[in-house]
Amino acid sequence: MDQKLIFLDIDGTLTEPGKNVPPPSAVEAVQRARENGHKVVLCSGRNYGMLFPVMQYGFDGLVASAGGYIEYNGQVVYDCPMTPEQQARVLDIFRESGIFRTIGGRNHSYTDEGFKEFLAENIQSKANSELLRWRIQIENELGIRPMSEYDGEPVYGMAFMSRGAERLKKPMQMLQEEFDFCIQDEDACGIVNGELSGKDFDKGKAVERLCEFLGISTEDTIAVGDSMNDLEMLQSAGTGVCMADGSPALLKIADMVCPSVTEDGLYSAFEKLNLL
Repeated sequence: MDQKLIFLDIDGTLTEPGKNVPPPSAVEAVQRARENGHKVVLCSGRNYGMLFPVMQYGFDGLVASAGGYIEYNGQVVYDCPMTPEQQARVLDIFRESGIFRTIGGRNHSYTDEGFKEFLAENIQSKANSELLRWRIQIENELGIRPMSEYDGEPVYGMAFMSRGAERLKKPMQMLQEEFDFCIQDEDACGIVNGELSGKDFDKGKAVERLCEFLGISTEDTIAVGDSMNDLEMLQSAGTGVCMADGSPALLKIADMVCPSVTEDGLYSAFEKLNLL
């Protein structure tokens, strides 16, 4: 078959949320696809520094910070952090609204003090996959640092978590002209979370930018994801694949649904798409 450019989300797609080790079947799928001449790129909301534990499994390139930074074969294709003025305004508005912030710098992420305790208080929530994701990330493998340690490195975006939607009205109203908001599904406890990023990029624009850089048609791309920050990526790709336990809204627009990451979903998808 023709060479494909494949974009893979990490958390909930390539790995279990917050983990850095893919199941053996996923590693085999990526390896065999590349051996067959296809190119495989990580496409994650994680920042640049948080991708390195996963890059060891063999990829041709990476999209970090949900499209804010793109690299292919070691060459920087795109780099678009917030301006210092934008960053200060975003942090101040969310702090004043009482919303927990986790900023994604180039190499590290930093979260508000008290966020970990907030997650522990709401651990009974099972309706919101993002809650589980952030709890695991903070406590275990991704080493998210307290906000007090932030040292001024470039910031590309921010994840947020709010006690109810009401608190988000002011930030969204004040920042909507410059930033996009990706809101995840509200959970049973009334917790709302999502991501903020500049309007200049998202995962879908990253697909288009890398295709233009490589001279590849978007029709020859495949994107695999599970959450709402993968929406534009699946829409921009020639074929969009959603994990079976993914966001309901994403499942509706996907061209294909595959089993979850714990059920060898990536291998199953690659097999059905004749990539192996």
